[in-house]
Amino acid sequence: MHQQREVVVCVDAIGGDKSPDEILPGAAAAVASDESLRVVLTGPEEVVAPFAESHEHIEAVSTAERIDMDDHPANAVRTKKDSSIVVGCRLVRDGAAHAFFSAGSTGACMAAATLHMGRIKGIQRPAIATILPTAGTPVVFLDVGANADCKPQHLVQFAHMGSAYAKIVLGAVDPSIALLNIGEEPTKGSQLTQEAYALMSEEVPGFVGNVEGRDIVSGSVDVIVTDGFTGNIALKVLEGLSESLLGQVKDSLTESALNRAAAMVLRPSLTRLRSRLDPDTYGGAPLLGVSGVCIIGHGSSGRSAVAAGIRVAAQAARGGLPSAIGETVGARS
Repeated sequence: MHQQREVVVCVDAIGGDKSPDEILPGAAAAVASDESLRVVLTGPEEVVAPFAESHEHIEAVSTAERIDMDDHPANAVRTKKDSSIVVGCRLVRDGAAHAFFSAGSTGACMAAATLHMGRIKGIQRPAIATILPTAGTPVVFLDVGANADCKPQHLVQFAHMGSAYAKIVLGAVDPSIALLNIGEEPTKGSQLTQEAYALMSEEVPGFVGNVEGRDIVSGSVDVIVTDGFTGNIALKVLEGLSESLLGQVKDSLTESALNRAAAMVLRPSLTRLRSRLDPDTYGGAPLLGVSGVCIIGHGSSGRSAVAAGIRVAAQAARGGLPSAIGETVGARS
């Protein structure tokens, strides 16, 4: 069997709603599934040290501070220099780790990664991407919240970054890339989308034009690009709709004895469907454009989502994601 390159992922042990109770088992599951993976846990000594001592391939780096969800992200990163998030990003910057995963404050992760890892040369704005399940292959969707206000050139860079991520993490050979808009014609949409369309047509290999909101989960393209304001709203609508529909299906299947009997027959198919629609399957959202791999998990991440996020971080690091983005953007700067 081919031996994968050894990679070290730093994990914020106290980030997220269910930390450390779900973070630690998630880290253990990740290293158990990949013999070339090492994890460095950052957090209070009493949390990380005993766990690391009792688990192979897991090390501990003790930190004295914690960034909470209600802290101002930028201020907390500047003042809490010994927090689990800041120390984790510094470990990546210093080469002690290849990637960082946290289910903590998204804003703090963005601020710490941008400040300590730095932006890739030529990147104007880092962006947060997410992988959405579709009827076909999954789609990389970005930006989903890092940049509420964008310029056309920012969307062009998002397209290049999303394409690199699709190649490395999803295995797309020649990713197809689309711009989210209110119509398919080049003249539709806001001034931002019209100008971005023109630039992407000239500068983005694989650009296929506009797609509408109904196309986001159709699986018709590999990457969909939009500004962070629009992307965040669309993502939250999709998450809420998915949760609502699955809940309604569950209620319908349990409302009578006949329905419950039918549910027993359908259970394997419904379980596979739930797994495919579950965002935990993909582990977390990458912050693209920084000089290191940074994966941000959902605040409610359970151990399976944490393990998936760590594995995705390792995959992105092995694939040289920051270098791939730098080479693509540098060649067109």
